[in-house]
Amino acid sequence: MPTSARPSAPARVPRRAAAGLAAVAVLLPLAACGGGDGDGGAEGKGDRTELTVLGAASLTDVFKKAGAAYEKEHPDTEVKFSFAGSQELAAQVRQGAPADVLVTADTTTMDGLKADTGKPTVIAKNRLVIATGEGNPKKVHTLGDLTDDKLKVVLAAPEVPVGRYAKQVLDAQKLKVKPASQETNVRSVLSKVELGEADAGIVYRTDAATAPGKVDAVDIPDEQNALASYPAAALKESKHSKAAADFVSWLHSAKAQKLLRAAGFQKP
Repeated sequence: MPTSARPSAPARVPRRAAAGLAAVAVLLPLAACGGGDGDGGAEGKGDRTELTVLGAASLTDVFKKAGAAYEKEHPDTEVKFSFAGSQELAAQVRQGAPADVLVTADTTTMDGLKADTGKPTVIAKNRLVIATGEGNPKKVHTLGDLTDDKLKVVLAAPEVPVGRYAKQVLDAQKLKVKPASQETNVRSVLSKVELGEADAGIVYRTDAATAPGKVDAVDIPDEQNALASYPAAALKESKHSKAAADFVSWLHSAKAQKLLRAAGFQKP
């Protein structure tokens, strides 16, 4: 598929120009697969508008369903997703990656991008659980059990929202956990547990729910837990500002919220 339809990098803000080339390379396969010239000309010109959404890894499953539902309601728009840890998505935005909407798993990351986004709105909330192997073979029942040196515990890195939340709840209980590894996103933590490479890990409740029959979810009492917020915002450098704003608004619609509830997310 021709690559000449992509906008030239020099149009980026000077402070991002060099880093922007790397960011464009990250998303090039995603953008190159579109059917229409979504980046060319005025909005609505040509084929369907291609809307690129950068989403937190924990939204992977539900956003795929949301994207399909949105396209059904908006046949003139094609929604494409790029999922990663929120800190990775933030880096892409700062580097000038070609995208339209950003949804992170915490307000801290989004607040650090005020110069790059419109006003964010929280679309959902989430809670943490302890993920274990199916049947909970190591008999992990509390956060305190994670301090057992015999357990192989995996956490997300502190700069990752779920890692920050995990550190917050462990510190509040004055618990010292030595992770076998620190992952770049919540799905990597879940995968380690799912594959038996770790005995336990702290993930979002919604992520544990995506692996039935493979992992068990041990609830963390609300008084010991953290409440994760998911803000969404249109990106100021979007080539489709109206479509981006419409998608963010749609995420608050009854249809979108029903999908989020079904996936285990809480009301915003």
